[in-house]
Amino acid sequence: MRFPALAILLVLCGGLATGCSKGISRGTAATVLSVKGTVVFGSAEQNNFQPVTLKSPIHDGNTVRTRDGASIDLALIPAALAQVSGNSEIKIEQLRIVKDGNQTDGGMRDRSARIQLSQGKITVLFSRSDKSASQFFINSRQVTINADSDCLFRVLTDNTTTRITCVRGKIYASAGAQPPVIIGAGYFQQWPSTHPEPVAAADDETAQIDITDSLEIGNRWRELRAGWQNRLPF
Repeated sequence: MRFPALAILLVLCGGLATGCSKGISRGTAATVLSVKGTVVFGSAEQNNFQPVTLKSPIHDGNTVRTRDGASIDLALIPAALAQVSGNSEIKIEQLRIVKDGNQTDGGMRDRSARIQLSQGKITVLFSRSDKSASQFFINSRQVTINADSDCLFRVLTDNTTTRITCVRGKIYASAGAQPPVIIGAGYFQQWPSTHPEPVAAADDETAQIDITDSLEIGNRWRELRAGWQNRLPF
């Protein structure tokens, strides 16, 4: 009778080890780092919005809208800081983290954020500060943007076009069934476009402005980031 008992014990131990190795996935909330002017969030489907404060819990499914001259700085995940400029709208599609077991400190395996930019302008600083996997996606009407390594970029979209300017690092952008386009630092791409490859920002006045503005935002974030760390809930 010892052999069946031993076999059952081994199966139970193996099952526990496997369960722990998979990690636990859960949703999280964006952290509001700063807000300027009139910014609201809530459910677009129910037309139920309220003003954003530094303590506002912005979760999956929430829409954030900024009025003219307003802006909001968000930590979507620790690796992704975003500034939503005035007259813009984003929707939080998914904010998710995966941790080892029930650990409360450390043990982070994966962080991912996916948002929809319905209109307006967003500037993103993506930086992986640890060894955990992190990914960030932006969906617009024309294109999907993916960042998985350190980068700084800006996206501008309206009803007809989407424009992406990469300031540092590189990002990937795909439109429909077309292969992804790699946009490196100092280049931009617009959809729809007659140019199959990214264009040098040095040849475009608007792209040069985007780069200058994004660098100022990125440098300010780097100066303030240390003070923000203790406010991040994940």
